[in-house]
Amino acid sequence: MALKKFAFKVLHQDKFARCGLIETHRGNINTPAFMPVGTQATVKACTIDDIKKTGSEIILSNTYHLMIRPGVDRIKSAGGLHEFMNCSMPILTDSGGFQVMSLSKLNKIDREKGAIFNSHVDGKKFFLSPEESIRIQLGLNSDIVMIMDECPKKSNDYELIKKSMNLSLYWAERSKKAFGQNPHKALFGIVQGGLFKDLRIKSLNELIKIGFDGYAMGGLAVGESQSEMFKVLDDIKEHLPNDRPHYLMGVGTPSDLIGAVKRGIDMFDCVLPTRSGRTGLAFTWDGRINIKNNKYQNDNTPLDSNCNNLNLNKYSKNYLNHLFNTNEMLASMLLTLHNINFYQELMQAIRKNISEGTFDQFHDKYIEKL
Repeated sequence: MALKKFAFKVLHQDKFARCGLIETHRGNINTPAFMPVGTQATVKACTIDDIKKTGSEIILSNTYHLMIRPGVDRIKSAGGLHEFMNCSMPILTDSGGFQVMSLSKLNKIDREKGAIFNSHVDGKKFFLSPEESIRIQLGLNSDIVMIMDECPKKSNDYELIKKSMNLSLYWAERSKKAFGQNPHKALFGIVQGGLFKDLRIKSLNELIKIGFDGYAMGGLAVGESQSEMFKVLDDIKEHLPNDRPHYLMGVGTPSDLIGAVKRGIDMFDCVLPTRSGRTGLAFTWDGRINIKNNKYQNDNTPLDSNCNNLNLNKYSKNYLNHLFNTNEMLASMLLTLHNINFYQELMQAIRKNISEGTFDQFHDKYIEKL
């Protein structure tokens, strides 16, 4: 039996904000969608069953980290990444380019060979070319594959960003060729160009000529302000193809997500809800809460009375404060699950308001609050 082909359709549109549906052979994904990050083939402090109960429909995993540990061959021997981590949901894997930039102090970029770098774990030398990145991702059997790109740090140096963008376009062509014919999977291009409007538009237009199943905005989680990020999205929103998913990589806060949806973005991933959950920061409909604060020591109210899922309200702020201040593992588990659940409830509310034509009011109510 042939596997279902990857497909995307827009169901509702409220100005640039869109509700859509991504169809994969592993299940459908309602957009706008937030992908919890499973860097090491696990979403930290949560089981896959818990992640599914939050309403998550897709997760992200990391090519760079899985390449280093445990290695693609070991995962292939288990039947692929889904079998390895017991995940029936679709999985998107990034290309590894961002981690080459952010984790390795000793790296060299070669136009033909790709990224040459030393592992942050043991210093072992690795070569990550566009072809190798695609080979690894196909070996992991991910459902959405990202092209190999160079992700430069934030810079006002136009020529530097232009050179990096052109390299990413060259690697995009090689990535597309290496991907071959895999209609039940998707290959996404990554738009680069820093904060420069003309470079972003050129990058997008050249990627459209190559032809991809979706288009991601890269290089917008590298130190720019929210207003700078929104300006880049404003500059490019009218140029993004309407019949393809739009993915903003590595972003962000609830406010970031709301503002990006207003500018046409359909997909997000970020470590923020899980990382914050492990450090005592909770996201709620009334704003952020640092549960470690002493003022919660005698507060027996729930973390968020508006939380509608998983019966998380049975744990009081008082109790969660105690767990964190005694370094109990359950603290990270509960707050991480709460945060992922909040992000998914936020996505559900965004989709509802887009479909009802009330997204602008929702945006204005929460853009500063969250």
